[in-house]
Amino acid sequence: MATKNENSNINTLGRGMDIGTMNLISARRDSDGTIKTKRMRDVFIDLPKNSKKMLRLSNTSFVEREDDVLILGDAALETANIFGQNPRRPLSQGIVSSSEMDSLEVLGILIKNVLGDPLVPGEACYFSVPASPIDVPGRDVIYHRNVFEKIIRECGYTPYAANEAMAIIYSETAKEQFSGIGISAGSGMINVALAVNTIEGLTFSLARSGDWLDNSVASSLGMTPSRVCAIKESGVDLLNPVDRTQEALVFYYKDLINYTLDHIAAQFKKIEGQFALQKAIPIVISGGTSMAGGFLKLFTDEFEKRRKKFPIQISEIRSAQDPLNAVAFGLLIQAMQEE
Repeated sequence: MATKNENSNINTLGRGMDIGTMNLISARRDSDGTIKTKRMRDVFIDLPKNSKKMLRLSNTSFVEREDDVLILGDAALETANIFGQNPRRPLSQGIVSSSEMDSLEVLGILIKNVLGDPLVPGEACYFSVPASPIDVPGRDVIYHRNVFEKIIRECGYTPYAANEAMAIIYSETAKEQFSGIGISAGSGMINVALAVNTIEGLTFSLARSGDWLDNSVASSLGMTPSRVCAIKESGVDLLNPVDRTQEALVFYYKDLINYTLDHIAAQFKKIEGQFALQKAIPIVISGGTSMAGGFLKLFTDEFEKRRKKFPIQISEIRSAQDPLNAVAFGLLIQAMQEE
C-alpha cells in the first residue's frame, strides 16, 4: 500500500460496495472528508436493436450488444412498470441468479458503473456477501463470492468479501463498542449478525425479504410483483393501510418480522453456552425493506410480545441512520482500515 508521503490520496483510499438484489451502492470518502455514495438499481431489460433510435430520442441510457440493447438500473424498472412487465434480475434471493444467462455480463457493467476507477492500482474494496440461508438447505454463497471477487479485481481493486449484516455493526454501533445485532433487510434476503466488541458471534441469512413480500402480495391479489414493489416504494404506512394492497403488505410484513425474530431466537439458543453476553445490546435494522412507514413500530410491537422469553437482552431497537446506505458505510469503514 502507498504511504502518505507517496500518495496524497491516502486519506481517501478504500471503497465500500454493497451488492444487493435490488440496489448496488458504492461508498467512498472524498478529499474533504465527506462520504459520497452512488446507487444503481440491480435490474435490466433487453429490447430489440431497432429500439436504439427511440431510446436516444427519450435520452434513456442503454448498452448496445450484438443482437439487442440493454436498459439498466432505474430506467429499466420504470420501463418495465409502464409496460406491465417484470424486469430481469441478475441476482435472485441475494445471490447470482442461476436462471439468468446474461447475469455475469450485466453485473460486470453495473459494478463498473457504480464503483468507478480506483484512485491507485489495487485500492481496497470491501464488498458485501450474505451468509448462507439457513432456511434453504444446501444453498451456499461460494460461487456468488468468487464471481464478485473476479469482477471487482477486473475493475482494478483488491477485493475483500465481508458479511453484509456485520457491516451494519461497524457503521451503526460505535457508541456500544461495536456490539449489537445487525439486521439487513434487503430485497432478496434478511441477513443477521450478532457481535460483541467487533467479534462476530453469529451470522445467518433467511431467504425471505422484500421480493418475498412482493411475490406473496402479487400472488394473493393477482398483480405483478413489480407493481407491488412500486406501490410499496411510493410510500406505504404500515400502521395505517388505506387499501387492499397495503393491507396485504401489512399481513406479510408482520409474518416476515415474526419469521425473523423466531430464527434469531432459535439460532442464539444453539450457541448460548459458547457466547455469553454481559449486558443488553441493541438491534439495529437497515435495508430498503425496512424503510416502509411504520416498520420500526411494527417490528418493536412484535418483539415486545416475546421479550420475556427472548434469549438475548435487548437494550433498544432502532433504525440505521441511513437505512439504504448503512451497509455500504460499514464496508467503507473496513476498507479504510485495510488501507
